[in-house]
Amino acid sequence: MDILNAFLIIGALGLLLGLGLAYAAKKFAVKKDEKAEDILAILPGANCGGCGFPGCSGYAAALSAGTAPNGLCPPGGAPVAAKVAKILGIEAEETAERMVAFVHCRGNHELSQLDYKYDGIEDCNAAALLFKGDNTCKYGCLHLGSCIKVCPTDAISRDEKGNIMVNPALCIGCKKCTLVCPTKVIRMIPARGSHAIACNSNDPGGKVRKICQVGCIGCKICENKFPESGCKVVNFLSEIDYANPMTQIVQAAKACPTKCIVEAK
Repeated sequence: MDILNAFLIIGALGLLLGLGLAYAAKKFAVKKDEKAEDILAILPGANCGGCGFPGCSGYAAALSAGTAPNGLCPPGGAPVAAKVAKILGIEAEETAERMVAFVHCRGNHELSQLDYKYDGIEDCNAAALLFKGDNTCKYGCLHLGSCIKVCPTDAISRDEKGNIMVNPALCIGCKKCTLVCPTKVIRMIPARGSHAIACNSNDPGGKVRKICQVGCIGCKICENKFPESGCKVVNFLSEIDYANPMTQIVQAAKACPTKCIVEAK
């Protein structure tokens, strides 16, 4: 009899606790933001942070709350922005041009000089702590691949010559590589750009010639002989204005004495 009573008491307590938990779950349940859930479902899910929010869920919540503008998702681009606008009941604004990362340096260890041999942690920022890296050119790529490690889509790799390269087809424009690069040799360029300047040095041409075979020497051949190339030399370094039609960029690339105007594909 005592055993039966014990079972009954335990059963009653279990029932009461169960009812209490059910009531608490209903009372204190966090209501789901269905609009945010719908937006999250169409975002790419890369969680790259390119929008400035902590992942896709953070951006979806901000869009639903009206605290973030539409069109900040680099991987999604215009198609995703249009779908988000439909969910929010707003007009789809024109999104920014798709940008991809490009490493503005081809001065590998065969073509450029070193001050010393770095033998330490395989990290560009660690190497930069020692006299700004082993390169004699302090503007160039350190070739240790910190950008490779942070790329969420494996768009960055090292070629057979040691150059760090970006595959524009895989790049989602999250800018993580640009943030981790200590020399800022990785910058964003328009995805439609056919060419780029593979140099980052602001040293005078005479100094560049002594330390790198493929660096820009600021000779202005690209700017003066090919005014429609989009190239302009600023602070000893040629830059491409991608707003220019760039109708002469191929000729400028061929005429460049150090061949630092390269295809960006």
